[in-house]
Amino acid sequence: MEPTSSSETLGLLPPVVTQMLAAIEAFNDHVGSRAWTLQDSQVAALWSVLASAQARLVSGELGIVAEANTRGLALRAGATSTANWWAFVTHRTRAETRRLTKTAAGLADRPLVAAALSEGRLSADQAAVIVDGIAALPTDLVDDATRTEAEEYLIAKAAHFDAKALRVMVDKILDVVAPEVAEAHEARVLDRQERDAQAAAKFTMRPDGHGKVNGRFTLSEFHGAILDKALQALVHAQKDESQEAGAGDGTAKLPLPHRMGLAFGDYIESHSPHTLPKTGGGVSATVVVTMGFAELTAGLKAAQLDTGQRISAALARRLACQAGLVPAVLGTGSVAMDMGRRARLFTPSQRLALGIRDGGCTVDGCDRPPGVCHAHHDNPWVPNGHTDLANGRLLCPRHHTLIHDPRATITKVGSSGGGAGDRTIRINLRT
Repeated sequence: MEPTSSSETLGLLPPVVTQMLAAIEAFNDHVGSRAWTLQDSQVAALWSVLASAQARLVSGELGIVAEANTRGLALRAGATSTANWWAFVTHRTRAETRRLTKTAAGLADRPLVAAALSEGRLSADQAAVIVDGIAALPTDLVDDATRTEAEEYLIAKAAHFDAKALRVMVDKILDVVAPEVAEAHEARVLDRQERDAQAAAKFTMRPDGHGKVNGRFTLSEFHGAILDKALQALVHAQKDESQEAGAGDGTAKLPLPHRMGLAFGDYIESHSPHTLPKTGGGVSATVVVTMGFAELTAGLKAAQLDTGQRISAALARRLACQAGLVPAVLGTGSVAMDMGRRARLFTPSQRLALGIRDGGCTVDGCDRPPGVCHAHHDNPWVPNGHTDLANGRLLCPRHHTLIHDPRATITKVGSSGGGAGDRTIRINLRT
């Protein structure tokens, strides 16, 4: 699939094409390269003239592309499609040539748009928006006469609006040309969009290893609007607080994306875990900060979350001040931790305490964090085990299942020291 050289190409073209190329060359030599000689009014006038000329050239190009597609020239040249062949010959991107090829095909069904483009009254982008928009109208609700009316309306509006504004008008075109079916069509479109958004919903995040987490998400417009409104409210609250404090922290002067990011962090911190479902381990989605009282009040030692992340002492102190930490973390003893025989299941407070003590699944080599673990009685509650911290341990779901297997044998592998590591066990299944 070799492109033809420039000299060979010119020899194949009709005389009118070589005349056009000569005229363009003369324009560049006498006007384009000497724009400084033009008056202000001439410069402004050239903008619209050149835009019209460009649209006419695109119209001719799309006509050639449509004919090449009809003749199957791309396949004969060894290309997989007209768009790919076009991209190869002209060094355009395939995305651009596919888009223009689609427009070229659509113009065959929209003669009014094709005429307006060839006369320079539409740009290629405007023509594509109109062609695609009318093609998307439901065939069972919109007849040919209504489509033609929509075509005429949008062409007229194109004299005053760009392609982006036209796209908005296309979405509402039935309100103008067929209001009696507009509501039914809108209901269909919204239902499809909402179902597509539900199917495409996605949320991913990944730590960068330098104290930050990068993420991407896809939400429905509805949920995006709710999130945006919440973050905007927090941004305005930050601005008001900054102004009241004399703008000492400079928050109000930060770029909006930065302030939105800070607001997102505030939103996460302020969301009550009590409104969320329980996690797999039966505890609310509370993030527990483990830190000694001395370090909390004055020290510089890092604190640890029950999810495994480490945070600075300064951040732990701020959380303790504004959000409050679980009392067991501070060692106040204000929450009853031992339930004895009064309850079969460990309480949420006991679960949190187990998470602080064990740090996750207590099986040797398992790294599952506390939030996904189950609370297990070392001495079974039936017949006489107590629901106390001394009799409890955290196990991930897999190891909790294994430890109750009749073939299981448990071996303690912890060594002296009295820390969480002393509670490590191994589970083996007898064959």
